[in-house]
Amino acid sequence: MLDSCKLKSACNLPLICNKKIHTVGTSNADVPLADPGMYQLDITLKRGQSLAARDRGGTSDPYVKFKIGRKEVFRSKIIHKNLNPVWEEKACVLVDHLREPLYIKVFDYDFGLQDDFMGSAFLDLTQLELNRSTDVTLTLKDPHYPDHDLGIILLSVVLTPKEGESRDVSQSLRLSDQHRKSHLWRGIVSITLIEGRDLKAMDSNGLSDPYVKFRLGHQKYKSKIMPKTLNPQWREQFDFHLYEERGGIIDITAWDKDAGKRDDFIGRCQVDLSALSREQTHKMELQLEEGEGHLVLLVTLTASATVSISDLSANSLEDQKEREEILKRYSPLRIFHNLKDVGFLQVKVIRAEGLMAADVTGKSDPFCVVELNNDRLLTHTVYKNLNPEWNKVFTFNIKDIHSVLEVTVYDEDRDRSADFLGKVAIPLLSIQNGEQKAYVLKNKQLTGPTKGVIYLEIDVIFNAVKASLRTLIPKEQKYIEEENRLSKQLLLRNFIRMKRCVMVLVNAAYYINSCFDWDSPPRSLAAFVLFLFVVWNFELYMIPLVLLLLLTWNYFLIISGKDNRQRDTVVEDMLEDEEEEDDKDDKDGEKKGFINKIYAIQEVCVSVQNILDEVASFGERIKNTFNWTVPFLSWLAIVALCVFTVVLYFIPLRYIVLVWGINKFTKKLRSPYAIDNNELLDFLSRVPSDVQVVQYQELKPDPSHSPYKRKKNNLG
Repeated sequence: MLDSCKLKSACNLPLICNKKIHTVGTSNADVPLADPGMYQLDITLKRGQSLAARDRGGTSDPYVKFKIGRKEVFRSKIIHKNLNPVWEEKACVLVDHLREPLYIKVFDYDFGLQDDFMGSAFLDLTQLELNRSTDVTLTLKDPHYPDHDLGIILLSVVLTPKEGESRDVSQSLRLSDQHRKSHLWRGIVSITLIEGRDLKAMDSNGLSDPYVKFRLGHQKYKSKIMPKTLNPQWREQFDFHLYEERGGIIDITAWDKDAGKRDDFIGRCQVDLSALSREQTHKMELQLEEGEGHLVLLVTLTASATVSISDLSANSLEDQKEREEILKRYSPLRIFHNLKDVGFLQVKVIRAEGLMAADVTGKSDPFCVVELNNDRLLTHTVYKNLNPEWNKVFTFNIKDIHSVLEVTVYDEDRDRSADFLGKVAIPLLSIQNGEQKAYVLKNKQLTGPTKGVIYLEIDVIFNAVKASLRTLIPKEQKYIEEENRLSKQLLLRNFIRMKRCVMVLVNAAYYINSCFDWDSPPRSLAAFVLFLFVVWNFELYMIPLVLLLLLTWNYFLIISGKDNRQRDTVVEDMLEDEEEEDDKDDKDGEKKGFINKIYAIQEVCVSVQNILDEVASFGERIKNTFNWTVPFLSWLAIVALCVFTVVLYFIPLRYIVLVWGINKFTKKLRSPYAIDNNELLDFLSRVPSDVQVVQYQELKPDPSHSPYKRKKNNLG
């Protein structure tokens, strides 16, 4: 998946352009391979014949990947349940030499699982006649089973020299002040999935458990599952990045969830973004093809956000004029201007030192992935180096100040997925502006150190009022997340976390009961007097007032040095055990144990595991709000509690309930497609759980990792 998302300079990565294929045959002039110009390869993927069956139903869901060298340059759409698929898709690829063949790999798409390999072939570009359309039939083979017949792929290709075009496009761009910064996508597609109508019944009870999958290029989104209904109400909103000038096509498929077996296909539809006007919301009722029913969507195309990658010389914040514009954009006076644009993030990825050797040569080919929610950018690869220097600047728009910046280092491999070298997760609210820091790289679970450090310099500018308002709306979900798998350690950890939260309530109940039993007469007498006083004088405004006093009390304890917060060593130890278990599973997949014994009920166990995590996280988030784990959120809670206290003190409860009820009853009338949310739960979703607190802790670097100590080794 990393290959499909990787963005590099044009000198390293073949470029995808958006031209229609024109069949030409006017010239067969040859150009020597040493020609410094680039070549344009126009590809038409026509169809496949007699492809291999990879699913239990005797069919497959094939799609095709095209690669040149190490990079994926095009991926076709998925044709469901067909061994003779017809694609008729066109792509235009720019290549800088013809020595690398065009590799074609066919896969069977399996949602939530690893896609099955269906065969591969390659096309020698040096054998193509220039400026002439060539029909190509490629026989698919599996290198491990060369005798197996896996079918054929039919293509049409045209190879054209691009005279006068420099290979080092990115270098020439940097020479111009107007192009010192490269914006990576042209706009945002905001999609709201409203509802489905009269969907096809796929279950024996005459109903379905529908969910919807969206795909735009390599970007994917899956909706939540709505059980037992043919008229589901989703009310989900998400965004895709728009890379093509003309728009592109969103593929939409509806599915029925079936526990323990393959999900049923309900129908498909498409949205052609090139036909939609920008800066306008379009309501669409789409008829499902190959099925029954409709889907109702809202689609909005907006201009590009400020997301870019550049060299250190194009530092936005060091340009005084540009810095002033950014500060003005997020000044307190522009509170109600574009509430979604909360702030600006600039990340300088400078270098790494002492990385793990992932190759047999004792070196690595490291590159760096920088992620903020669903925005994902990458550096170039530094080959055969354990102390790489990237010197790149990434900029992002901040939509949620409670987001976590993730920086991951990988080792690039030619024939397989990239190897993980290390990762750091940095909450935006913990960043100190303008300070170059050495971050110790952690393992995949972010629980302990791995080898190496990475040097970053990060700046965050944001509007505090916008950030506070955005805290009370639903949190953006990540599209690319690993599927939860059953883990004995994770199940045990979540059970212990929930047990600790429940025990707090149990201990409080025991304490109150001991007061009733007069186990300690002085304590019971004090409790009895306090009970009489509170009940006699109780007013509703006292509830937020007590919570406000608790927050204030903890704040003064912290600033006075009497911090009673303790490191959660239990969670840390269990996270480390979980990491060891994952490593053990990766090394020895054949061992039988706890997971294999309950494989038949794995989905149920995963659900229980996730419920335990949600319940435990809810209790921990409440605790961490009062513990001032994130001061910004605790201050926001103080402001909210002050407002609630004043409102409840001066306004009778019946008026408050009346306003609340009128708002609830008229919300759908005022805004029929509004997304339901609970402000309190949205607030708590921004507070880290104990597990996240451990994951976001910054490790102290090894003193041996100084900025200059390894300078001499950077040549290696």
